Amino acid sequence: MLFPRYLLLVLMIMVTGCDDLYPSADDKREPVDPNTIGSQPGQIAPDFDLTDTENNMVNMFTELNSASGIVLYFTMWCPVCDQHMSHMRTQVIPNYPNVKFFIIDFVSATVEESRTAQENNFYTDLTVLVNNIPQNVLSLYEATMGTTVVIENAGSHGIVRMNEDYKDSVKLTTTLDALP
Repeated sequence: MLFPRYLLLVLMIMVTGCDDLYPSADDKREPVDPNTIGSQPGQIAPDFDLTDTENNMVNMFTELNSASGIVLYFTMWCPVCDQHMSHMRTQVIPNYPNVKFFIIDFVSATVEESRTAQENNFYTDLTVLVNNIPQNVLSLYEATMGTTVVIENAGSHGIVRMNEDYKDSVKLTTTLDALP
C-alpha cells in the first residue's frame, strides 16, 4: 500500500509545480519596439533569400510586394507537420488568395533532398523553400518544427503579425482576416 501513496504524492507535487492549470491564449511576451527588426509580433520582419525546390531564388520582400501578407510554416516532414500542412492546405489557403504561403524545409541538406521530401509527401502544389544556405531563416524567426509566421505587407517592409507554433487554424485565420 506504500507505492500508491508515493505515486499520489509524486502526482501532487507535479501538479502543484504547474503555473496555471487553465492557461489562456493571451500572448504574454513583452511589448516590442515596432521600429526594430525582429521575429516578434509588431516588429519589422527580417528579409531573407531562400531557394525553392525548383532552384528559384525567393526573396521575402519581393514576394511580399505582390501580396497582402506571407505565411511561413517551418516543417520537418514529420506526421505532425503533415497534419498541420494538410489542414492549412484544405482549410486555410483557399480562403486567402491574396496571401502567399511558403513551407520552409529546415531539415533537408540540399534542394534535391527537399524536393524529394516534397514529392514523397505529396506537397508539390505548395511552394517549399530550402533553409540550407548560410542565412538561417530558422534563427531569424526563432522558429522550430511547426512554427507559423504571418508577415503583413506594410509598404516598404513587412511587419510580423504572428509567430507561434501551429495549434489549429483559429489564431492563423484571425490574424489573416486582420490583414489589409
